[in-house]
Amino acid sequence: MVEAKWIARCFLFASIAGSASGLCAAEPMRESFLQPMGPVADEQFNHLLRVIGITMVVILPVLVGVPLILWRYRYSAPLGEYTPRWEFSKKLEWVLWGVPVLVVVVLASWLWYSTQKLDPYEPLGPEPLQVQAIGLDWKWVFIYPDEGIATVNELALPVGRPVELTLTTDTVMQSLLISSLTGQIYAMPGMTTKLNFAATRPGVAEGENTQFNGTSFGRQKFTVRAMTPTDYATWTAGGGGGLLLDEATYTILRRQTVLAEARQDLGLEGTAQPIRMRATEDGILERIVAKYHTSGRRAHGWGGTGRPSDNSVQTAE
Repeated sequence: MVEAKWIARCFLFASIAGSASGLCAAEPMRESFLQPMGPVADEQFNHLLRVIGITMVVILPVLVGVPLILWRYRYSAPLGEYTPRWEFSKKLEWVLWGVPVLVVVVLASWLWYSTQKLDPYEPLGPEPLQVQAIGLDWKWVFIYPDEGIATVNELALPVGRPVELTLTTDTVMQSLLISSLTGQIYAMPGMTTKLNFAATRPGVAEGENTQFNGTSFGRQKFTVRAMTPTDYATWTAGGGGGLLLDEATYTILRRQTVLAEARQDLGLEGTAQPIRMRATEDGILERIVAKYHTSGRRAHGWGGTGRPSDNSVQTAE
């Protein structure tokens, strides 16, 4: 009996060790600009280091000076000079006011520089990859108009090629963030915004919506895959699968569902695996944006403009 328990424990520990080694072998997902994968996140990381270095000018004297003052004027009485009538020191005033002013000026200058350098509308190179992003409840749809491919909760891009992402939302205001690649940018219904970025090394990153938009807000995340040009060519050569991103499919995707529920609504297995579709129709993003600028029957196309739960009422007219 004891031997059987010992064998069972050994088997359990071996299984845990095997699982741990498998997790270590898997490619880690980068979720922070502290793990930069592109020039934008690199600049954000460098800006953080600059800010830390500059603020140390203020912090280090405090950390060093307080113990010295305590030692000199409290624990080493013979070294402390008794000056009860002392009230002003011009040199000390210059230090107390001049250093903080200098720090603020330097920080403001660096912030101005980084803000100009990281302008999301500024292209990072010629012939960027065109990708269109549509924020829904609670998932992201990405369209590759030149490749005729659309995905749900997966953004694939080639390393070394700039990407121009055009965003909108077909629900409430949302904010897209890929921390290890770029900063956040907002999207609103009936409007488009631009986000230019690039990946300089292969890897897997996490993207998310940072603007609260309801019950499953915390699950509105997507996977970003930065691939070598060869792997990306293979990925695009695989096509969009059996599904077609048309008005009927999009109306289903527009419902207030997470990825697994959307897959079930589309007749797929209810897992969290991204969806790949064919996107052969032109101007899908433009139609979704335009329906917020029209009235009557035209506004009811592509899922309507009201709450996603009201689609059955709108599309029936």
